[in-house]
Amino acid sequence: MSETVMSDTAQRQALAEELDSFNCRIAQPTDGPLFTREPQSTMQAAHWKAADLARLLEKIGASIKLEAGGQRRTLRLANRGLPFGTTPTLWASIQYILPGEIATAHRHTASALRFIMQGRGADTIVDGERYEMNEGDLVLTPAMAWHDHEHKGDKPMIWLDVLDISLVRSMHATFFEGSATPRQAVLDIPDHSYRRYGSAIMRPLNDRNTPELNPLLVYPAARAQEALRLAAALPPDPFDDTALEYVNPLDGGPALPTIGTVLQSLRPGVHTQAHRHTGSVVYYVMRGKGATVVNGTTFEWGAGDFMAIPPWAVHEHINRSDDTPAMLFQVNDIPALRKLGLYREEAVDVAEAGRN
Repeated sequence: MSETVMSDTAQRQALAEELDSFNCRIAQPTDGPLFTREPQSTMQAAHWKAADLARLLEKIGASIKLEAGGQRRTLRLANRGLPFGTTPTLWASIQYILPGEIATAHRHTASALRFIMQGRGADTIVDGERYEMNEGDLVLTPAMAWHDHEHKGDKPMIWLDVLDISLVRSMHATFFEGSATPRQAVLDIPDHSYRRYGSAIMRPLNDRNTPELNPLLVYPAARAQEALRLAAALPPDPFDDTALEYVNPLDGGPALPTIGTVLQSLRPGVHTQAHRHTGSVVYYVMRGKGATVVNGTTFEWGAGDFMAIPPWAVHEHINRSDDTPAMLFQVNDIPALRKLGLYREEAVDVAEAGRN
């Protein structure tokens, strides 16, 4: 936005104190711009290395207790450009749970998901439905759904937690409730929603009690990765190569209303076209090695790394391997922006941009 000229600066400043006494104000020369030509985010691009995260997780696992009342043992992926959270809307953290531990039941308005990074032997109960959590599975916790976890294995388990807490806080709509019992009672058919909707290609005839939110709570790794493998034979997307979104089986929309979840493959040697979009993104590298260039800064990544990309940042991906695909899991806030009519995307010619 072009700089606003205020020829009546003295008059504006003279009015300021009186207006303030009535909880009113007018624009002042010292105000920052209300509108900008394009998005300007204080969020910083960030990169977390797997080796650093592994060491820190071991440290918090050895010294931090898993408390009752909803407190989890998590390593938050903080962003230096924000007062809290990983992106302007999302909190991403890595949960570390030891054998025999129970993360007690609670619920909240923030939508949440778990993407299992390492280990086996834990299960989760979400509104009475119980599911095992295995490496590569995506497990959802819709807003205000009761949820708890128990680790029955013999080695620590690690998973990614993502919540839209920052979005909910910005709207002053936070609710939280704990439970007097550590775990919920389980339904007679513990995988009820998966049996009804888990095929993703069929649903019950005359489904008279269609839920408002996505009823599917778990997306098994094997099915998701097989779908990605099949899609890799199709023509690539210029910006993301092969990328599939986890969907709500009822309407084909995003699995969660405010958080996009994507499984992505970069074929050997690929270098995607640069682009930018409104909405922030967090990547978890499941396998492979490569680089992501964000606003001219190159992040060299490998398996276990995380990256965060700010809104409207120019970015492109490179697979450094000539013979092995890379696989990434991505979360973003694009579904929320689409619903609000705020999503924009454009390709960027990096060479041309560098000359201007």
